[in-house]
Amino acid sequence: MITTNAWIGMIIVTVNLVVFGYFIIVNTTYLALFTAAFFSARHYVRRSRNVDLEEVFRSPLTPMVSVVIPAFNEATVIVEVVRAALSLRYPRFEVVVVSDGSSDATLQNLVDAYQLQRITKVVEPKVPSEPVTGVYVSPMHDNLVVMEKGHGGKADTLNAGLNVCKGDIVCTVDADSLLEQDALLKITRPFLEHPRETVAAGGVIRVINGCEVTGSQVTNVRLPRGYWANVQIVEYLRAFLGGRMGWAALKALLIVPGAFGAFDRDTVIEVGGYTRKTVGEDMDLVLKMHQYLRARKRKYRIYFVPDPVCWTEVPVHWRQIARQRDRWQRGQIESLRAHEQMMLNPRYGIVGMFAMPFYFFFEMLGPMVELIGYAVVVLAVLLHQLDVRFLYLFLAVAVLYGIVVSLVGILLQGVALRSYPRLKSLAKMGAYAVLDNVGYRQLTAWWRTKAYVTYYTRRASWGKVDRVGYPGTQAAGGKDPSQ
Repeated sequence: MITTNAWIGMIIVTVNLVVFGYFIIVNTTYLALFTAAFFSARHYVRRSRNVDLEEVFRSPLTPMVSVVIPAFNEATVIVEVVRAALSLRYPRFEVVVVSDGSSDATLQNLVDAYQLQRITKVVEPKVPSEPVTGVYVSPMHDNLVVMEKGHGGKADTLNAGLNVCKGDIVCTVDADSLLEQDALLKITRPFLEHPRETVAAGGVIRVINGCEVTGSQVTNVRLPRGYWANVQIVEYLRAFLGGRMGWAALKALLIVPGAFGAFDRDTVIEVGGYTRKTVGEDMDLVLKMHQYLRARKRKYRIYFVPDPVCWTEVPVHWRQIARQRDRWQRGQIESLRAHEQMMLNPRYGIVGMFAMPFYFFFEMLGPMVELIGYAVVVLAVLLHQLDVRFLYLFLAVAVLYGIVVSLVGILLQGVALRSYPRLKSLAKMGAYAVLDNVGYRQLTAWWRTKAYVTYYTRRASWGKVDRVGYPGTQAAGGKDPSQ
């Protein structure tokens, strides 16, 4: 007869093997993605040496781009963000700012800085959004349009921008972000080189905390002080340069970041625009594109471009990071559930057979599996059921393997971006690659697991991060220094 302790031991061993297998699969997959991203980055860098951005800038064939900036209570940074957008180097573009019923001085700061004047304009509702309550133009900049609308969330705000913009390509930029001056020239390259098949392209999101900003541009790239911002730098490098570039190389990219993504406007409207009842509008839109275009057997491609950089301010308080990770996880759950018919469906190729199952089992369910693994190890210690050899293996695949993956992400930035050339900075990032996997990763798993409670209680929201503004700039809301 099997004793209770024996049953407990068998259960612990079984769970341990499942969790052990989970870590092996997820980290090996990421290492494979990073390998694909490494070769893709090298290929891109070699090709970029033969590209003359000045020629692209002067070419009459460059399509018009609409830079859409959704803003909700962003009074602290909105003037600086618009100033940076207006200074972009691109032959034909407009900047469309959409205030989502902001209750602070977001609109007033723009009115003061750019002498905005209200006009009468009929906005055709090509995609659904809350009613537009005001349209403003600037006598200082004929390519600036500002809209005010009823509060409806970020997806609804982006739809309102789609309804008014005129560009062939729509570039979405968060209101807490600054684009480098050549960012549009670089992110539109796939649209110029493969105009018939390119429907979207994503760029790199970098952490602006700690950097010096002059004239709406990052002039000195430096690592910030403090734990929370630095550990997010490693997280962003791993996610964008490793994960997303690897998926793009496999033609299975599922996320083009809303903070900096370029889309074929006609295709976005064709699929119905952004889904308004979700907090994961960026992933949902890309999945809608995959589903719509593959169902119609249209040839298309979604690219990741590793060098057009968008700088963003990350939260520096753990409570704000927790809310942000909760929102990201809810958005992922909503998007995957909304398009679950694509899962393991050969009709959708590598997207349905590999990318979506990976995101479902290892991104959506992964945090819970990871926490269960840690809990079972603790339980095994308390019940004296822990095999020391397994503990070493568990730490190797759960922690050491994860550190290796993070270090590869840092190596990738050296190939694609070379933004941190100093040895001291690289050593510091290496140290935070360790801290990312010892403490921060476990916290993130907890926050993402708690998101299931938020998701099922239907407490959805855009979320808000307290902005401190960019170092080296004047206070937001001041006059445009060009005047």
